[in-house]
Amino acid sequence: MKPIPYGRQHITQDDIDAVVETLQSDFLTQGPKVLEFEQKFAEYIGAQFAVAVANGTAALHLCALALGVNESSRVITTPITFAASANCVRYCGGSVEFADIDPETGLLDLEKVRQKLESQPKGYYCGMIPVDFAGMPVNLEAFRKLADEYGLWIIEDACHAPGGYFFDSNGEKQMCGNGNYADLAIFSFHPVKHIATGEGGMITTNNPELYEKLLTLRTHGITRDPAKMHENHGGWYMEMQELGYNYRMPDMLTALGISQLKRAEAGLLRRQEIAKRYDLAFQNSPDIKILNPAAYVEKTSSETLHAYHLYVIQVEKRKELYDFLRAKNIFAQVHYIPVHLMPYYREQGFKKDDFPLAEAYYDMCLSLPMFPSLTDEEQDFVIASVKEFLQHA
Repeated sequence: MKPIPYGRQHITQDDIDAVVETLQSDFLTQGPKVLEFEQKFAEYIGAQFAVAVANGTAALHLCALALGVNESSRVITTPITFAASANCVRYCGGSVEFADIDPETGLLDLEKVRQKLESQPKGYYCGMIPVDFAGMPVNLEAFRKLADEYGLWIIEDACHAPGGYFFDSNGEKQMCGNGNYADLAIFSFHPVKHIATGEGGMITTNNPELYEKLLTLRTHGITRDPAKMHENHGGWYMEMQELGYNYRMPDMLTALGISQLKRAEAGLLRRQEIAKRYDLAFQNSPDIKILNPAAYVEKTSSETLHAYHLYVIQVEKRKELYDFLRAKNIFAQVHYIPVHLMPYYREQGFKKDDFPLAEAYYDMCLSLPMFPSLTDEEQDFVIASVKEFLQHA
Protein backbone atom coordinates (compact mmCIF):
# COMPACT_ATOMS: atom_id res chain seq x y z
CA MET A 1 0.00 0.00 0.00
CA LYS A 2 1.19 3.54 -0.78
CA PRO A 3 2.28 5.73 2.16
CA ILE A 4 -0.57 6.99 4.35
CA PRO A 5 0.24 10.25 6.16
CA TYR A 6 -1.65 11.52 9.21
CA GLY A 7 -2.97 14.42 7.12
CA ARG A 8 -3.00 15.37 3.47
CA GLN A 9 -4.30 18.22 1.30
CA HIS A 10 -6.87 17.50 -1.40
CA ILE A 11 -6.34 19.57 -4.55
CA THR A 12 -8.90 19.32 -7.35
CA GLN A 13 -8.94 20.59 -10.89
CA ASP A 14 -11.28 23.37 -9.76
CA ASP A 15 -8.61 24.45 -7.26
CA ILE A 16 -5.95 24.47 -9.96
CA ASP A 17 -8.17 26.40 -12.37
CA ALA A 18 -8.91 29.02 -9.68
CA VAL A 19 -5.20 29.60 -9.04
CA VAL A 20 -4.34 29.70 -12.75
CA GLU A 21 -7.09 32.25 -13.38
CA THR A 22 -5.65 34.48 -10.68
CA LEU A 23 -2.10 34.01 -11.98
CA GLN A 24 -3.34 35.33 -15.32
CA SER A 25 -5.06 38.34 -13.73
CA ASP A 26 -3.61 41.72 -12.81
CA PHE A 27 -3.08 40.82 -9.15
CA LEU A 28 -0.84 38.24 -7.50
CA THR A 29 -0.70 39.73 -4.03
CA GLN A 30 -3.10 42.07 -2.16
CA GLY A 31 -5.91 42.15 -4.74
CA PRO A 32 -9.65 41.51 -4.96
CA LYS A 33 -9.46 37.79 -4.15
CA VAL A 34 -8.21 38.58 -0.65
CA LEU A 35 -11.34 40.55 0.24
CA GLU A 36 -13.56 37.94 -1.42
CA PHE A 37 -11.97 35.15 0.63
CA GLU A 38 -12.28 37.19 3.82
CA GLN A 39 -15.96 37.86 3.24
CA LYS A 40 -16.80 34.27 2.34
CA PHE A 41 -14.82 32.85 5.26
CA ALA A 42 -16.47 35.26 7.70
CA GLU A 43 -19.86 34.16 6.40
CA TYR A 44 -18.94 30.48 6.78
CA ILE A 45 -17.76 30.97 10.37
CA GLY A 46 -20.52 33.41 11.31
CA ALA A 47 -18.25 36.32 12.25
CA GLN A 48 -18.63 39.95 11.21
CA PHE A 49 -15.03 40.50 10.09
CA ALA A 50 -12.16 38.40 8.77
CA VAL A 51 -8.55 39.37 8.01
CA ALA A 52 -6.46 37.09 5.79
CA VAL A 53 -2.79 36.84 6.77
CA ALA A 54 0.37 34.95 5.84
CA ASN A 55 -0.14 31.98 8.19
CA GLY A 56 -1.66 30.95 11.50
CA THR A 57 1.39 32.07 13.46
CA ALA A 58 1.18 35.55 11.93
CA ALA A 59 -2.50 35.56 12.90
CA LEU A 60 -1.64 34.85 16.52
CA HIS A 61 1.10 37.48 16.56
CA LEU A 62 -1.19 40.17 15.13
CA CYS A 63 -3.90 39.27 17.65
CA ALA A 64 -1.46 39.71 20.53
CA LEU A 65 -0.29 43.03 19.10
CA ALA A 66 -3.83 44.28 18.53
CA LEU A 67 -4.74 43.45 22.13
CA GLY A 68 -1.74 45.34 23.45
CA VAL A 69 0.40 42.48 24.75
CA ASN A 70 3.72 43.86 26.01
CA GLU A 71 6.51 43.22 28.52
CA SER A 72 4.13 43.52 31.48
CA SER A 73 1.52 41.12 30.07
CA ARG A 74 0.86 37.65 31.50
CA VAL A 75 -1.22 35.25 29.41
CA ILE A 76 -2.53 31.73 30.13
CA THR A 77 -2.71 28.98 27.51
CA THR A 78 -2.58 25.20 27.24
CA PRO A 79 0.61 23.11 27.11
CA ILE A 80 -0.98 20.74 24.57
CA THR A 81 -0.84 22.81 21.41
CA PHE A 82 1.57 23.84 18.69
CA ALA A 83 4.20 26.19 20.11
CA ALA A 84 2.85 29.21 18.20
CA SER A 85 -0.13 29.46 20.58
CA ALA A 86 2.33 30.45 23.30
CA ASN A 87 5.06 32.02 21.17
CA CYS A 88 2.81 34.86 20.03
CA VAL A 89 2.90 36.28 23.56
CA ARG A 90 6.68 36.01 23.71
CA TYR A 91 6.99 37.81 20.35
CA CYS A 92 5.47 40.84 22.08
CA GLY A 93 7.68 40.50 25.17
CA GLY A 94 4.92 39.11 27.38
CA SER A 95 5.06 36.18 29.80
CA VAL A 96 3.36 32.87 29.04
CA GLU A 97 1.89 30.69 31.74
CA PHE A 98 0.18 27.35 31.31
CA ALA A 99 -2.74 25.56 32.95
CA ASP A 100 -3.23 21.80 32.77
CA ILE A 101 -5.66 19.97 30.51
CA ASP A 102 -8.84 17.97 30.96
CA PRO A 103 -7.60 14.42 30.27
CA GLU A 104 -10.95 13.40 28.73
CA THR A 105 -10.81 16.06 26.01
CA GLY A 106 -7.22 17.29 25.80
CA LEU A 107 -8.58 20.84 26.13
CA LEU A 108 -7.46 23.56 28.50
CA ASP A 109 -9.20 22.82 31.82
CA LEU A 110 -11.46 25.68 32.89
CA GLU A 111 -11.12 24.85 36.58
CA LYS A 112 -7.34 24.73 36.37
CA VAL A 113 -7.43 28.19 34.79
CA ARG A 114 -9.74 29.40 37.54
CA GLN A 115 -7.33 28.12 40.20
CA LYS A 116 -4.50 29.97 38.51
CA LEU A 117 -6.49 33.20 38.41
CA GLU A 118 -7.54 32.85 42.04
CA SER A 119 -3.93 32.43 43.10
CA GLN A 120 -3.09 36.00 42.04
CA PRO A 121 -4.73 39.42 42.50
CA LYS A 122 -7.08 40.58 39.78
CA GLY A 123 -5.17 42.33 37.02
CA TYR A 124 -2.17 39.99 37.30
CA TYR A 125 -3.22 38.22 34.08
CA CYS A 126 -4.50 40.04 31.01
CA GLY A 127 -5.70 37.26 28.73
CA MET A 128 -6.05 33.61 27.81
CA ILE A 129 -5.62 31.55 24.65
CA PRO A 130 -7.76 28.39 24.68
CA VAL A 131 -7.26 25.97 21.79
CA ASP A 132 -9.92 23.89 20.00
CA PHE A 133 -7.49 20.98 20.13
CA ALA A 134 -7.90 18.24 17.49
CA GLY A 135 -11.14 19.94 16.40
CA MET A 136 -13.04 19.67 19.70
CA PRO A 137 -14.72 23.04 20.41
CA VAL A 138 -13.84 24.74 23.67
CA ASN A 139 -16.91 25.85 25.63
CA LEU A 140 -16.13 29.52 25.18
CA GLU A 141 -19.27 30.62 26.95
CA ALA A 142 -17.83 29.27 30.20
CA PHE A 143 -14.40 30.74 29.46
CA ARG A 144 -15.97 34.11 28.63
CA LYS A 145 -17.77 34.19 31.96
CA LEU A 146 -14.49 33.50 33.76
CA ALA A 147 -12.62 36.03 31.61
CA ASP A 148 -15.16 38.75 32.36
CA GLU A 149 -14.88 38.02 36.08
CA TYR A 150 -11.14 38.72 35.93
CA GLY A 151 -11.05 41.33 33.16
CA LEU A 152 -9.31 39.15 30.57
CA TRP A 153 -9.45 39.07 26.79
CA ILE A 154 -9.70 35.78 24.86
CA ILE A 155 -7.93 34.69 21.68
CA GLU A 156 -9.51 31.46 20.41
CA ASP A 157 -7.00 29.28 18.57
CA ALA A 158 -9.46 27.58 16.22
CA CYS A 159 -6.90 26.28 13.71
CA HIS A 160 -8.17 22.72 14.17
CA ALA A 161 -11.88 23.47 14.13
CA PRO A 162 -13.36 25.42 11.21
CA GLY A 163 -16.95 24.18 10.96
CA GLY A 164 -17.00 22.88 14.53
CA TYR A 165 -19.52 24.22 17.02
CA PHE A 166 -21.15 23.92 20.41
CA PHE A 167 -24.54 25.02 21.69
CA ASP A 168 -24.53 27.58 24.49
CA SER A 169 -26.78 27.68 27.56
CA ASN A 170 -29.47 29.48 25.54
CA GLY A 171 -29.55 26.69 22.98
CA GLU A 172 -27.85 28.80 20.30
CA LYS A 173 -25.26 27.25 17.98
CA GLN A 174 -21.84 28.83 18.45
CA MET A 175 -19.47 28.20 15.55
CA CYS A 176 -15.79 28.03 16.38
CA GLY A 177 -14.32 31.43 15.66
CA ASN A 178 -17.62 33.30 15.32
CA GLY A 179 -16.51 36.02 17.76
CA ASN A 180 -19.48 35.85 20.09
CA TYR A 181 -17.36 34.89 23.10
CA ALA A 182 -13.73 35.40 22.03
CA ASP A 183 -12.34 38.83 21.23
CA LEU A 184 -10.37 37.36 18.35
CA ALA A 185 -10.05 33.92 16.76
CA ILE A 186 -7.45 32.51 14.41
CA PHE A 187 -7.30 29.82 11.73
CA SER A 188 -4.56 28.16 9.68
CA PHE A 189 -4.62 27.01 6.06
CA HIS A 190 -1.56 24.76 6.27
CA PRO A 191 -1.85 21.75 3.91
CA VAL A 192 -3.04 19.33 6.62
CA LYS A 193 -5.83 21.65 7.78
CA HIS A 194 -9.48 21.56 6.67
CA ILE A 195 -8.90 24.33 4.11
CA ALA A 196 -5.47 24.16 2.46
CA THR A 197 -3.76 27.07 0.70
CA GLY A 198 -0.12 25.99 1.19
CA GLU A 199 0.43 28.76 3.71
CA GLY A 200 -2.09 31.22 5.01
CA GLY A 201 -4.20 32.15 8.00
CA MET A 202 -7.26 34.11 9.04
CA ILE A 203 -8.31 36.23 12.00
CA THR A 204 -12.00 36.63 12.77
CA THR A 205 -13.67 39.11 15.12
CA ASN A 206 -16.87 41.02 15.77
CA ASN A 207 -14.98 44.06 17.09
CA PRO A 208 -14.71 46.81 14.43
CA GLU A 209 -11.87 48.60 16.24
CA LEU A 210 -9.76 45.45 16.43
CA TYR A 211 -10.59 44.74 12.80
CA GLU A 212 -9.31 48.13 11.64
CA LYS A 213 -6.18 47.77 13.75
CA LEU A 214 -5.45 44.32 12.30
CA LEU A 215 -5.73 45.65 8.74
CA THR A 216 -3.06 48.24 9.48
CA LEU A 217 -0.75 45.90 11.42
CA ARG A 218 -0.94 43.35 8.59
CA THR A 219 0.59 45.84 6.14
CA HIS A 220 3.61 47.46 7.84
CA GLY A 221 1.40 49.70 10.00
CA ILE A 222 0.66 51.73 6.87
CA THR A 223 -2.64 53.37 5.94
CA ARG A 224 -3.73 54.86 2.61
CA ASP A 225 -7.06 56.01 4.00
CA PRO A 226 -7.18 59.85 3.76
CA ALA A 227 -9.60 59.98 6.70
CA LYS A 228 -6.95 58.46 8.96
CA MET A 229 -3.92 60.42 7.78
CA HIS A 230 -2.17 63.20 9.68
CA GLU A 231 -1.55 64.98 6.36
CA ASN A 232 -2.03 64.26 2.68
CA HIS A 233 0.47 65.15 -0.06
CA GLY A 234 -1.52 63.63 -2.93
CA GLY A 235 -2.83 60.43 -4.45
CA TRP A 236 0.46 58.61 -3.90
CA TYR A 237 0.67 59.43 -0.23
CA MET A 238 0.61 56.85 2.54
CA GLU A 239 1.50 56.95 6.22
CA MET A 240 3.20 54.44 8.45
CA GLN A 241 1.43 55.16 11.72
CA GLU A 242 2.71 52.27 13.85
CA LEU A 243 5.17 49.41 13.65
CA GLY A 244 3.45 46.70 11.62
CA TYR A 245 4.52 43.68 9.60
CA ASN A 246 4.31 42.30 6.10
CA TYR A 247 1.84 39.56 7.00
CA ARG A 248 -0.27 39.75 3.85
CA MET A 249 -1.75 36.73 2.09
CA PRO A 250 -1.39 36.77 -1.72
CA ASP A 251 -4.30 36.69 -4.15
CA MET A 252 -3.28 33.38 -5.71
CA LEU A 253 -3.47 31.64 -2.32
CA THR A 254 -6.78 33.24 -1.40
CA ALA A 255 -8.13 32.08 -4.77
CA LEU A 256 -7.21 28.55 -3.72
CA GLY A 257 -8.85 29.19 -0.35
CA ILE A 258 -12.11 30.30 -1.98
CA SER A 259 -12.18 27.13 -4.06
CA GLN A 260 -11.39 24.93 -1.06
CA LEU A 261 -14.05 26.66 1.03
CA LYS A 262 -16.71 25.39 -1.40
CA ARG A 263 -15.89 21.83 -0.25
CA ALA A 264 -15.48 22.62 3.44
CA GLU A 265 -18.79 21.09 4.54
CA ALA A 266 -18.26 17.94 2.47
CA GLY A 267 -14.78 17.56 3.97
CA LEU A 268 -16.16 18.02 7.47
CA LEU A 269 -18.79 15.31 6.91
CA ARG A 270 -16.15 12.91 5.63
CA ARG A 271 -14.00 13.56 8.72
CA GLN A 272 -17.04 12.66 10.84
CA GLU A 273 -17.46 9.41 8.94
CA ILE A 274 -13.81 8.47 9.36
CA ALA A 275 -13.96 9.23 13.09
CA LYS A 276 -17.04 7.05 13.58
CA ARG A 277 -15.39 4.16 11.75
CA TYR A 278 -12.37 4.45 14.05
CA ASP A 279 -14.65 4.67 17.09
CA LEU A 280 -16.51 1.50 16.15
CA ALA A 281 -13.29 -0.36 15.41
CA PHE A 282 -11.63 0.50 18.73
CA GLN A 283 -14.58 0.84 21.13
CA ASN A 284 -14.06 -2.62 22.63
CA SER A 285 -10.25 -2.50 22.66
CA PRO A 286 -9.11 -2.37 26.31
CA ASP A 287 -5.61 -1.26 25.31
CA ILE A 288 -6.80 1.88 23.49
CA LYS A 289 -8.22 5.05 24.94
CA ILE A 290 -9.97 7.21 22.36
CA LEU A 291 -9.76 10.95 22.86
CA ASN A 292 -13.23 12.42 22.35
CA PRO A 293 -14.99 9.39 20.87
CA ALA A 294 -18.46 10.03 19.44
CA ALA A 295 -19.95 8.14 22.39
CA TYR A 296 -18.26 10.51 24.82
CA VAL A 297 -19.39 13.60 22.92
CA GLU A 298 -22.96 12.32 22.69
CA LYS A 299 -23.02 11.53 26.40
CA THR A 300 -21.71 14.89 27.57
CA SER A 301 -22.97 17.26 24.91
CA SER A 302 -25.07 15.99 22.04
CA GLU A 303 -25.01 19.53 20.69
CA THR A 304 -21.26 19.65 20.02
CA LEU A 305 -19.72 19.06 16.60
CA HIS A 306 -16.11 17.90 16.71
CA ALA A 307 -14.32 19.08 13.56
CA TYR A 308 -11.76 16.23 13.69
CA HIS A 309 -8.61 17.82 12.42
CA LEU A 310 -6.96 14.97 14.32
CA TYR A 311 -8.09 11.54 15.48
CA VAL A 312 -6.15 10.82 18.66
CA ILE A 313 -5.78 7.52 20.48
CA GLN A 314 -3.77 6.81 23.61
CA VAL A 315 -1.81 3.59 24.11
CA GLU A 316 0.78 2.41 26.63
CA LYS A 317 3.43 1.45 24.04
CA ARG A 318 3.07 4.57 21.92
CA LYS A 319 6.68 4.63 20.60
CA GLU A 320 6.52 0.96 19.64
CA LEU A 321 3.18 1.42 17.85
CA TYR A 322 4.48 4.54 16.10
CA ASP A 323 7.50 2.59 14.77
CA PHE A 324 5.36 -0.43 13.85
CA LEU A 325 3.00 1.69 11.78
CA ARG A 326 5.84 3.52 10.04
CA ALA A 327 7.27 0.16 9.00
CA LYS A 328 3.93 -0.39 7.24
CA ASN A 329 4.04 3.03 5.54
CA ILE A 330 1.46 4.48 7.95
CA PHE A 331 2.81 7.80 9.11
CA ALA A 332 0.92 8.48 12.32
CA GLN A 333 2.06 11.53 14.30
CA VAL A 334 2.26 12.80 17.87
CA HIS A 335 0.31 15.96 18.83
CA TYR A 336 1.82 17.54 20.81
CA ILE A 337 5.02 17.60 22.81
CA PRO A 338 3.98 19.73 25.81
CA VAL A 339 5.10 23.27 25.07
CA HIS A 340 6.43 23.85 28.58
CA LEU A 341 8.94 21.00 28.10
CA MET A 342 10.53 22.54 25.01
CA PRO A 343 14.09 23.73 25.78
CA TYR A 344 13.13 27.37 25.19
CA TYR A 345 10.35 27.25 27.77
CA ARG A 346 12.44 25.24 30.21
CA GLU A 347 14.79 28.22 30.11
CA GLN A 348 11.80 30.33 31.20
CA GLY A 349 11.57 28.21 34.37
CA PHE A 350 9.14 25.43 33.43
CA LYS A 351 10.06 21.83 34.25
CA LYS A 352 8.83 18.27 34.11
CA ASP A 353 5.89 17.48 36.41
CA ASP A 354 4.60 21.07 36.26
CA PHE A 355 1.50 19.88 34.36
CA PRO A 356 1.16 16.15 35.04
CA LEU A 357 -2.06 15.59 33.09
CA ALA A 358 -0.62 17.14 29.93
CA GLU A 359 2.56 15.11 30.34
CA ALA A 360 0.65 11.87 30.93
CA TYR A 361 -1.41 12.57 27.81
CA TYR A 362 1.76 13.16 25.77
CA ASP A 363 3.32 9.87 26.87
CA MET A 364 0.47 7.91 25.28
CA CYS A 365 -0.99 10.00 22.43
CA LEU A 366 -0.89 9.15 18.74
CA SER A 367 -2.76 10.78 15.85
CA LEU A 368 -3.99 8.29 13.25
CA PRO A 369 -4.52 9.24 9.59
CA MET A 370 -7.43 11.68 9.29
CA PHE A 371 -8.17 13.54 6.05
CA PRO A 372 -11.18 13.60 3.70
CA SER A 373 -9.51 11.76 0.82
CA LEU A 374 -8.55 8.82 3.08
CA THR A 375 -10.25 5.82 1.52
CA ASP A 376 -12.13 3.13 3.44
CA GLU A 377 -9.55 0.62 2.21
CA GLU A 378 -6.70 2.74 3.59
CA GLN A 379 -8.50 3.26 6.88
CA ASP A 380 -9.21 -0.47 7.20
CA PHE A 381 -5.49 -1.12 6.72
CA VAL A 382 -4.67 1.39 9.48
CA ILE A 383 -7.20 -0.20 11.84
CA ALA A 384 -5.99 -3.73 11.09
CA SER A 385 -2.37 -2.66 11.63
CA VAL A 386 -3.14 -1.08 15.01
CA LYS A 387 -5.01 -4.20 16.11
CA GLU A 388 -2.20 -6.44 14.85
CA PHE A 389 0.29 -4.55 16.97
CA LEU A 390 -1.88 -4.72 20.08
CA GLN A 391 -2.38 -8.45 19.70
CA HIS A 392 1.37 -8.99 19.94
CA ALA A 393 2.31 -6.12 22.26
